[in-house]
Amino acid sequence: MEILAIIPARGGSKGISRKNIQNVGGKPLITRTIEAALESNLITRLIVSTDDQEIVDISKNNGAEVEIRPLEISGDDTSSELALLNVIERLEDRENYLPEIIVFLQCTSPFTEVDDIDGTINALINSRADCALAVTEFHHFLWEHDKDKNTLVGINHNEKTRRKRRQDLSTQYLEAGSVYAMKTSGFLKNKKRFFGKTSYYVSPKDRVFEIDVPIDLTISDFIASSLDNN
Repeated sequence: MEILAIIPARGGSKGISRKNIQNVGGKPLITRTIEAALESNLITRLIVSTDDQEIVDISKNNGAEVEIRPLEISGDDTSSELALLNVIERLEDRENYLPEIIVFLQCTSPFTEVDDIDGTINALINSRADCALAVTEFHHFLWEHDKDKNTLVGINHNEKTRRKRRQDLSTQYLEAGSVYAMKTSGFLKNKKRFFGKTSYYVSPKDRVFEIDVPIDLTISDFIASSLDNN
């Protein structure tokens, strides 16, 4: 079975300058994700989609193929799905290559491990799903603001009844943001990462961390350094 992993990695970033090549634990984020993907027993091909020459060089030096992303789909408002579609369509036109499964990896999750990647792929295959994602268990009280009543309202709990203990809440799942797997045929038809039957792989909480703002880099670098010293 052909399983293609794609890592979209633009050179620009709105929240953190050149985020995808910032170092965590002494390695650029893009390098950390490439290394995890190359350990996979299931991925048969790995491609980085980028518009940036430095990312091209880092990716190739670490064993990934590269597709140059057109500038028109490299802006802040461009969806990752467009980058995935661009890679798939190019490969099909140029090589008549169309994998059965697409794996979408985000390098803004620095602690992704091969178990998360292969676990998500296996969740897709074994449950005969159309798509799958990495998640982690979530046991917290959620609230939203009711604009009409100008008050907070419980989402996954009802404060008008006896308050439950946090551990008694029904299990919910937080999207890890790191790994997504999709049947290629369904993805090409729907042009989005979620469609049809959705399965999931539960990642340990200590591997679920997304970098969005500068403080996230500081925290993740501290965590990575601590892990290296253990």
